[in-house]
Amino acid sequence: MCQCHALSRRRFLTAGAAASTTLLAGCDEVRVPNLVSEAQVQAMGLQAWEEIRSSTPLSRSNGLVAAVNEVAARCIRAAGDDPADWDVALFAVAEVNAFALPGKRIGVFEGMLAVAEDADQLAAVIGHEIGHVQARHSQERISAELAQQYGLRVIQFLLHLGNVEFADSIAAALGVGVQFGLILPYSRRQELEADRLGIDIMRVASFDPAAALTLWQRMDAMAGERPPGFLSTHPAPATRIEKIQEILSST
Repeated sequence: MCQCHALSRRRFLTAGAAASTTLLAGCDEVRVPNLVSEAQVQAMGLQAWEEIRSSTPLSRSNGLVAAVNEVAARCIRAAGDDPADWDVALFAVAEVNAFALPGKRIGVFEGMLAVAEDADQLAAVIGHEIGHVQARHSQERISAELAQQYGLRVIQFLLHLGNVEFADSIAAALGVGVQFGLILPYSRRQELEADRLGIDIMRVASFDPAAALTLWQRMDAMAGERPPGFLSTHPAPATRIEKIQEILSST
């Protein structure tokens, strides 16, 4: 894409933000139209994945890598997809975290394996993250953030002009890097939806759905001392435990 066009779009976005008075209040729980296409979000996901892969060391434990790949493959099949279409990586990072990106990418940090004690608990993590991708929550969240900051009409006009290479401009509008723009905190509705989808995935993959409850109880025990990075983009464990109990009892 021509750099001069990218620059003019950014300038227009800034000017439009100052002029627009059509901002959405409370976007966290209000559905807004998708202002970015699935192709644009997938392009952002793939770009983010390359940035993460190039800057984050991979695990050197063949055993752990194999275990994560096996759980992920079972979850992906249960979600109705082909594991060959996904890229899964275990990163040598002590932080308790995991994520899935648009474009079918899954990342797990080694620190998560200290909390997820077995394959069932790891499946709860991976199934939940796949649920976010299935439900296109990143697309919803980016749209909501853009609408809240700049107004629907301005963003719709910009995206009408743009293409998948507009991902950098979208991230700049959010004031974050591309990878962090895709890992915005989800709304309560989205988290509950991902939990339900994740537990469904666990059932189909023959994992124990009750492990999701055990996992979050362990998260809750850790939260008092030093909240894991995973909790920075997820609701408090106590709230999550209550909702998961409701899901398990209703299915």
